[in-house]
Amino acid sequence: MSVKRQIEVFSAGCPVCAETISLVNQIACSSCEVTVLDTKKPDVAARAKKLGIRSIPAVVINGQLADCCAGRGPDEKTLRAAGAGQPL
Repeated sequence: MSVKRQIEVFSAGCPVCAETISLVNQIACSSCEVTVLDTKKPDVAARAKKLGIRSIPAVVINGQLADCCAGRGPDEKTLRAAGAGQPL
């Protein structure tokens, strides 16, 4: 019995997501099992939120959000610093 690295790609079906799926599939080896998950499905969206996914595409490896995908997404402080919500 062989154990495989579980790689999950959270996708919305957009072109950027397709590029990420392609990249993950290109670098995956025989020890990797790649699964693509559709974030438009409520159960997948709920799991993404639980994992701390704030933007997609996102990659989770063995249940952990990959460093490249962590900490992304809009946040109020950054948006306000760029001028959002500020009168001209």
